[in-house]
Amino acid sequence: MKRAVIIFTRVPEPGKTKTRMMPHLSPVQCARLHTCFLKDIVMECRNGGADVFVSYTPEEGWKTLKNILGEVKGWIPQTGKHLGERMYGAMKEVLDQKYDSCLLIGADVPELEVKILKKAFDVLETEDVVFGKTVDGGYYLTGMKQPVKEAFSLDTYGHGKVLEETVLKIESAGFSVGFTDTLSDMDTPKDLRGYKKRMLEDVRLKESFTGRYLAKISKISIIIPIYNESRTIEKMQRQLLPLLGKCEILFVDGGSTDDTLEKISPRFQVIRSEKGRAWQMNKGAEQSTGDILFFLHCDSELPDHPLERMRKVMRDYRAGCFGIAFHSRNFFMFTCRVISNHRIKDRKVMFGDQGIFLDRDLFFEAGRFPEIPIMEDYQFSLTLKEMGVKLGMADRRIYTSDRRFPKGTIPKLKLMWRMNRLRKMYRDQEDIEKIAQMYRDVR
Repeated sequence: MKRAVIIFTRVPEPGKTKTRMMPHLSPVQCARLHTCFLKDIVMECRNGGADVFVSYTPEEGWKTLKNILGEVKGWIPQTGKHLGERMYGAMKEVLDQKYDSCLLIGADVPELEVKILKKAFDVLETEDVVFGKTVDGGYYLTGMKQPVKEAFSLDTYGHGKVLEETVLKIESAGFSVGFTDTLSDMDTPKDLRGYKKRMLEDVRLKESFTGRYLAKISKISIIIPIYNESRTIEKMQRQLLPLLGKCEILFVDGGSTDDTLEKISPRFQVIRSEKGRAWQMNKGAEQSTGDILFFLHCDSELPDHPLERMRKVMRDYRAGCFGIAFHSRNFFMFTCRVISNHRIKDRKVMFGDQGIFLDRDLFFEAGRFPEIPIMEDYQFSLTLKEMGVKLGMADRRIYTSDRRFPKGTIPKLKLMWRMNRLRKMYRDQEDIEKIAQMYRDVR
């Protein structure tokens, strides 16, 4: 059987491709992402054994596509007033070259596999036309053995009944229709988040051009709840200045009464919120735009390259944190560090001072931080644990202030014991206001 596949695409140009991803992605990122889609798709097409053609627009972009895709059987500039005419023209041109069957695929399905193409060709042995459905009601693939004009006769595309209306026209003309696998096309930031979630379960996606690029550019929102942070706010800003423009940074103020707000540079965004760390972090999450949410305490000291370290963890996990360390050389502070870091691996529980970061969708799936006066981070970790979420840990530690620990070995031990007692009281469902008051007394 003489078979062909047409990759139907426009040239990846910043500002002209994947525009529905903007402003979540920059125009350059959109073009690079489209390039990754094409590289993954052409690899699968070549593995299928069919001759590969590319139907493209604009015509002057041929050299750009050749650099991306390499040598193919043929290049077909798109011609026609609307999408249907352009697809029909490409299909007819290839089938007129005496191919037994031909598939035409779009460039928005980086999850395409060679087995899907083979299944589509198998369908054409018994049916006149084949489609690959998308979850939004359209299609990413169509194929036939002879040009069927009714398959491309819609007046408009891009709505939720494209496939349904197309199939109706084809069957009304007396042709039979079959289907290959359903896929998700990548049009919006939400689609990308779904792809990244599937990456965790599919090594092939993780190692693809698309998967590696998405892991590299995942947008991170740093959310810092603040309240009367006059002593720490300037040091935190100095840490964050090199990250400006590389991620989203949100300070969420709970009604500071000191000079905290006056000390914040206008280069940083400040959100006003009801007082309370849980309320503040939830408000920041609601107004953020990142794929990854990173909740950071204002008295924390970040390691070098924190964004890259988080992205590395998030290639394999939906949630994680940094290990914790203290500058103090006290033996019991070292013990606290060891216990805290071991708790993540052993008991699957992380605390806020370890710098919790997680997938945006997971944060809202888990119900956000419970809006309680204390233990919001502990309860959130317990919720993730109940959901079966595995935790990753970055390969560097956050240094956190030991200002809440009293001087002296015995007082430090007493504080650690009291904090364990408070967590036990919380697990035993004792009154949260009572626990909060005891926490204030301890601190």
